[in-house]
Amino acid sequence: MSRSTKKGPYIDENLLKKIQKGLGSKENPVKTWARSSVIPPEFVGKYFQVHNGKVFINIFATEDMVGHRLGEFSPTRTFRGHGQVVKRVLEKT
Repeated sequence: MSRSTKKGPYIDENLLKKIQKGLGSKENPVKTWARSSVIPPEFVGKYFQVHNGKVFINIFATEDMVGHRLGEFSPTRTFRGHGQVVKRVLEKT
């Protein structure tokens, strides 16, 4: 279920304060655990480090990302394939 349009998008207050202070440069990205925060137009051109449960993923916010959540750009799962093709299986065919 989506958030009410009356309330507006969820933007983490601490992130907004840090961006308004001037943080978010390439040398000093904003480190955050707020994966559910929506990217507003004020975040465009800023650098973030979003936690994926294990490490921080570097993200540069662009215009195409506005309206999406920060967590969408730092995957939490690593796909390792559906199984490995073994050499002996290839020799039989």
